[in-house]
Amino acid sequence: MTYKEQLMHLGPIKHMAVEERPRERLEQTSAQHLSDLELVMILLGSGTKEAPIHALAKKVLDFLDRNQDAEVTDFLHIQGIGQAKACLLAAALELGRRNNRYLGRQILKPQDLYLQIRHYGQRMQEVFLAVALNGAHEVLATTLVSLGTVSQSLVHPREVFAPAIEKRASALIVAHNHPSGNLNPSDEDLEVTERIKRAGTLLGIPLLDHVMFTLLIQSGF
Repeated sequence: MTYKEQLMHLGPIKHMAVEERPRERLEQTSAQHLSDLELVMILLGSGTKEAPIHALAKKVLDFLDRNQDAEVTDFLHIQGIGQAKACLLAAALELGRRNNRYLGRQILKPQDLYLQIRHYGQRMQEVFLAVALNGAHEVLATTLVSLGTVSQSLVHPREVFAPAIEKRASALIVAHNHPSGNLNPSDEDLEVTERIKRAGTLLGIPLLDHVMFTLLIQSGF
């Protein structure tokens, strides 16, 4: 069982070994080495009687996947999140937006994109991302298109290209993680890629690459 999986089976932080607690791990390493779940656990500080902190953090992550522009009132809809935690989460989210150092970063190879999206490799379910680029291949926006297994029903060109059209993008890269660690593209992956490529040709926004990645490695096809 991986460390991430162990986290999901633990109760309150006080029941965890000291060296495995997210805050202590942050002090010993760096924020870059912590999972999304651990970072949210640090922000929350504590859970509730009904929801241990790891379970509450998981709720917040799932909520953010569906609501990337969440405000204080939105966080209050999560059971176990009160006014103080909602304000803290909203402030952290806005600070992250303002300091998104990857906006404007030029993407010349898959590894350049991986630096921006690698934290999604820690997720236990697949996420599909669309990265809109300008004519110099600089990042205009990164959008989470869907959660779950990549399929034609979930990854529709309409959703993939909507942010690119809004940003007047010149090109697009799509990416999705493989929680299993297997980076061999499936037939469904290839079909979805071809469908998006055809749509991009019609729209005049070419698909440059489809990057598959895990926590540590990535590939393009």
